[in-house]
Order: sequence, then structure tokens, then C-alpha cells
Amino acid sequence: MSFTRYEPARFRLQRSELAVPGSRAEMFSKAAEGPADYVFLDLEDAVAPNDKEQARLNTIEALKSIDWRARGKTISVRINGIDTHYMYRDVVDVVEQAGQFVDTVLIPKVGVPSDVYMVDAMLTQIEDSKKLPHKIGIEVLIETALGMANVEAIAQSSKRLEAMHFGVADYAASVRARTTNIGGLNPDYPGDQWHFGISRMVVACRAYGLRAIDGPFGDFKDPDGFKLAARRAAALGCEGKWAIHPTQIELANEIFTPSADEVTKAKRILEALTEAEAQGRGAASLDGRLIDAASARMAQNIVVMAGEITKKKG
Repeated sequence: MSFTRYEPARFRLQRSELAVPGSRAEMFSKAAEGPADYVFLDLEDAVAPNDKEQARLNTIEALKSIDWRARGKTISVRINGIDTHYMYRDVVDVVEQAGQFVDTVLIPKVGVPSDVYMVDAMLTQIEDSKKLPHKIGIEVLIETALGMANVEAIAQSSKRLEAMHFGVADYAASVRARTTNIGGLNPDYPGDQWHFGISRMVVACRAYGLRAIDGPFGDFKDPDGFKLAARRAAALGCEGKWAIHPTQIELANEIFTPSADEVTKAKRILEALTEAEAQGRGAASLDGRLIDAASARMAQNIVVMAGEITKKKG
């Protein structure tokens, strides 16, 4: 292990993240009562230009009138991009009027570290001015070629930064991938064409202590396709995935929840290595396979995740 180490960002259960358009106020209560771990109220892509201001007002009202945290939700707001004239009002109005109810701000289409710096500076000034009781976290969408090219630098851009999300649709457009699907496989490609992008983002996240979240799967009438995409993301190290429709929430929760067998095995690994250590050995054999300190770290990840899920259920 390198002597250089970046402390993990605050742990938040993020198996499923429901996207809710800020212009659709009738959807807010259902989102709050549903099974998603995370909800973000969207002021960006899901909102038409003529509805931006009303969506912002709706979002502020929803933050103040619904107790999202009491319902076990982490609540986030996706602001508009910093290349738009909507962005500064999103940050100022939402945080000044309802900042105490916001857990994180999600910044879309981040391309360079200074994009994050700008939002960080604005949040710091508003928090100081309004004497907010907590610091608001930042999450970013890696969804452009520029963002992917700078992903390691972006990962180090702010102490507020908690997570990166892979925005497959805009990423596909940015790299001019020949597809019109949002996520999923392309029959012209021998495998998963998003593997490299997700993997690179995950490596940056894990190197610098951030959570890695997979983005949307557009065909909400294809649950099998969603589950396959989620499993591939989980295999690469993501710990959650977006749900753009309520039917996708339980699918994401299922995929990103360790199974009972996985948890049992992880605990057995930890127990076997504890026993081996007591006997002066650094490795052990379990079910005919060698296990060592690396096995313990992998097992500990599973046990910690299972414990957080149990706490939420409790």
C-alpha cells in the first residue's frame, strides 16, 4: 500500500438513484415514499428551457415541504451546466432558500477541475452567509470526452467531492459513438462499448476516495437489459445506478445489494483470516482456495455494505 492515501468520502448508500424532473411536482411525494436510496431533483436535461424557472421554484418548495431524510433518502439537486445562464440562479436560489435540506449538488458535464471549483466557491460563500448547519457535498457527471480525459484531475478538485456518475447518453454524443440508445449494448461492438469509460471513472474514484455510480439505462421496458447493465457496472466497481423510471429502482437495489451467500462467505473469510493471524499466519485456506489480506479487504467491503443496508431497513 502506498504511503499516499486519500480518505474515503462520506459513506452514503447509493444503490439506486431516482431522477425526478423539477418540472414534475406531482412526482415528488411518490419519489419520497419510494424505495430509492437517493433522489435527485433535476433542473437540467429533464426540464425544457421554458420550464427552468418554475422547476427551480418547485424544487425549492419540495426541499422545504418534504422531509426526505426522515424517509431514508439522500436528497440531491442537479443544477444546470456552468455554461448556461441558469446555473448561477440554481445554486444561489436553491442553497439560499433551502440549503439546509440539500445533501449534495450534482454538476453536469464537468470537463475540468475549475468547473467544480466554481461551484465549490459559490457553495462556500452561501453557506457562510446563511450560516448553514452542514457542508453540502458535490457530485459530478462525467459525460463528455473532455471530462473523461481529465477525470483523474477532476477527482482531486474539491474536498466536497463525494461521487462521480457516468452519463452514458451525453458521453456517447460527445465521443460520436454510433448509437442512439441510452446505455445498453451495441450489436456492432464485440462486448460493452462503455466498459472503458466506466472503468476509467471507477479507477479515478477509488484512487481518490469517491463513490462511483453508473448512469441511466433508457429503455425502462427492458428490465433484463437494465439488470445486465447494472451487473456489468457492479463488476467494474460501481456501487449504484440511476433509475429514470420507478420500475428500475428495485432492480438496482437488487443488483447492488450483496446476496446472503456473498455476505456469509465474506464473514467466513474474515473469521478464517482472524484465526490464521492468531496462529501467526498471514494467509489461510477456505473451501480449497487461498485467502490473504487482499481477500480480507474485498470481504470487508461486502460486510460494510450489507451492514449499511441492514441499518436502513431497521
